[in-house]
This record gives sequence, C-alpha cells and structure tokens, in this order.
Amino acid sequence: VQLQASGGGLVQAGGSLRLSCAASGRTFSTYVMGWFRQAPGKEREFVVGISASGGSTYYADSVKGRFTISRDNAKNTVYLQMNNLKPEDTAVYYCAASGTRWVSRTDGSYAYWGQGTQVTVSS
Repeated sequence: VQLQASGGGLVQAGGSLRLSCAASGRTFSTYVMGWFRQAPGKEREFVVGISASGGSTYYADSVKGRFTISRDNAKNTVYLQMNNLKPEDTAVYYCAASGTRWVSRTDGSYAYWGQGTQVTVSS
C-alpha cells in the first residue's frame, strides 16, 4: 500500500489543522493505521493509532483531548484532526499502515509509511 500525507502547515498556538493520509490499494480497510511524528533532534514517536474497522483508537498522553483520529474506509483515507496546537507539536507527521491485528505504538510494527507532512506551531 502507498500512503500520501497532506494537510500540514504553519499555525499559531491554539489553532487547528487537519491532516489527511490517502492510501492506494483495495486492502486499506484491513490495515491498522497510525500517525507518528518526529521533531528536530528527537526520535520518531507514536501519536495515535486506529484499528482497521475504526472501532478502537489509542492516543499518546501528550495529545489526548486535543487530537482525534478517524478513517473513511470507503475513501481509503485516515484523518488526524489537531486542535489546540502547541509549539511542542511542531514536527514532521507521518502516517503509517500496519498489518498487525492490534494497534501498536511501535514504529517497527508498521510496514508502510507516507512521506511526511510538516506541522509548525508558532508561539
């Protein structure tokens, strides 16, 4: 599966952005999807994941209550709504697909990755 992330940009603290990740292929609905991010000088970290059906979601503590993941299997797309953004959310955001049964917080569990989209939050 090929993934194409979009929707990043520059926003002031407290603002919102919506990221999208469009997937190719007819098996999108069988994949667990995740969003990861990597800030300059830091390791890539798990942000949120969603089960293949969309019925289960898991968030990093740092984004709980501010970010919402969703997916539309008919459109082969997963979304990340980011509200009340903070400067520490600044990073390149990557979407990823995993063939595992459960949502994993480990990037090694994800076989397919999008190219990343830059999110910059100014203070």
